[in-house]
Amino acid sequence: MTSTTTTEITIGHTITGEAFKPTRETIRDFCEASLDFNPLHLDDNYMKNSFGKTQFGGIIMHGMNNFGVITRMLTDWVYARGGMQRRLETRWKVPVKPGDVITPSAVVTATKQTDGGQWFTLDVLVHNQRGEVVAAGEAMVEIPLAS
Repeated sequence: MTSTTTTEITIGHTITGEAFKPTRETIRDFCEASLDFNPLHLDDNYMKNSFGKTQFGGIIMHGMNNFGVITRMLTDWVYARGGMQRRLETRWKVPVKPGDVITPSAVVTATKQTDGGQWFTLDVLVHNQRGEVVAAGEAMVEIPLAS
């Protein structure tokens, strides 16, 4: 466990997760793992079509992969403190394509102490290499109080 106590985590505290670079292979692997074989993730010819006002120009990563990237960041941070991720909600903003590099980050926006622990609300973002927000949302984690 790290030496950071819950009193050292205040509003404005930031965390950054590991960068992830999706490839055709990792997208295909996610299709296999999730049993989601939507042509959005597999068929470049299909993705050359127009989807209303949206043009993708090629396959895109599953939005749920953003959940995984965010969850890894949160659990790496909170598990080291004996805590647990309690909630995560996100919205997909920009499609992620093979070759993009996405990086999650979070900022503590609220904190509340209960009998069982210290709760933290965090705004979470995932940016691509161009600085665009590809996913945004909110998470809650709980860290037990020091004995």
